[in-house]
Amino acid sequence: MKLYVIGIGPAGEEQMTLRAVRALNKCDCVAGYNLYLDLIENLIAGKERIQTGMMKEVDRCIAARDAALNGKTVAVISSGDAGVYGMAGLMFEVCEDYPQIEIEVISGITAACSGGAVLGSPLTCDFAVISLSDLLTPWDVIEKRVKSAAQGDFCMVLYNPASKKRIDHLKRVCDMILEFQSPETICGIVRNIGREGESSKLITLEKLRDTQVDMLTTVFIGNSRTKIISGKMVTPRGYRGI
Repeated sequence: MKLYVIGIGPAGEEQMTLRAVRALNKCDCVAGYNLYLDLIENLIAGKERIQTGMMKEVDRCIAARDAALNGKTVAVISSGDAGVYGMAGLMFEVCEDYPQIEIEVISGITAACSGGAVLGSPLTCDFAVISLSDLLTPWDVIEKRVKSAAQGDFCMVLYNPASKKRIDHLKRVCDMILEFQSPETICGIVRNIGREGESSKLITLEKLRDTQVDMLTTVFIGNSRTKIISGKMVTPRGYRGI
């Protein structure tokens, strides 16, 4: 019994690894969020679909598990990387009592990497990736992580920076970071990474505080050494002789 958990990158087919494409070709059934299945329509034509909306991740993984138990080769897909805020961990939990199912995780390009490439090279040195969604992580834990990263002078990538209900989370996070970092710290935002309508801009931490973002936006916050080179956001690693 075989079950793949596949990261499809930021925009589907064009930014998937060859390994991921080959795994999909072997599958009878593909499970995923509606939008993500649409992004790889050309690769899954004719295959059985298990598709659910947002907030139905557990149901989706259980259905994929049951399909595998019935002898089908199944792929569960996530945008970006399946192991970074994706389905991989949940799939292992759901299948914990079913050792007969072989799970293979196939990595994809997460937003930190794909969005970073759009901006330049903001993550050349140590960095932290933090989701601002408090649906699964308590806000006080998020605050602790943000403050620790800021105090440690880490570059940061913020996933899920805002939603219809979380309209002020980015502002609150910026206020925390401003306790340790300069208002002139270089930051960047990228929206619709790799998809139609992709946009990006560089901004200071002070101005980021009052910038409107949404769930399609990924936010990059530099460290004390981050600078702009030829219009791009760059965090030097510190090579000598430059």
